[in-house]
Amino acid sequence: MNEQRRQILQMLADGKVTADEAERLLDAVERKRPEPPPAESRPPARPRYLRVVVIADDPGEDGPTRINIRIPLQLLRAGVRLASLVPPGALGKVNEELARSGVPIDLADLKPEHVEEFIDQLAGVVVDLDDAESKVQVFCE
Repeated sequence: MNEQRRQILQMLADGKVTADEAERLLDAVERKRPEPPPAESRPPARPRYLRVVVIADDPGEDGPTRINIRIPLQLLRAGVRLASLVPPGALGKVNEELARSGVPIDLADLKPEHVEEFIDQLAGVVVDLDDAESKVQVFCE
């Protein structure tokens, strides 16, 4: 019970106000309190972490292998800002190595707004892999 309601009820108990006056005061207090927005009208929470969970039934002595990785998406944002500080000559070499490794991306074209769009799309991504010996989950939280 909030402090204002308690005070009004105490005034009623002490006879300082009538029941009708107390009711009007309580109504006024309720009207002043802002209504929380309905759950469906609130925007969904933005993901803060990329989570990778691996559980593999390992026939070894130690039992199953459990890996639980939680990567802050803020790290991705910071990486994009850092990429803008790489000198153009070095950036070209990095792009060549990425292409040679099978990642055809030009880091010069990577902009913070692209990362935000990527992170927004990640919110709905859930990867679940189940087989007889292991389980892998990748999701955002």
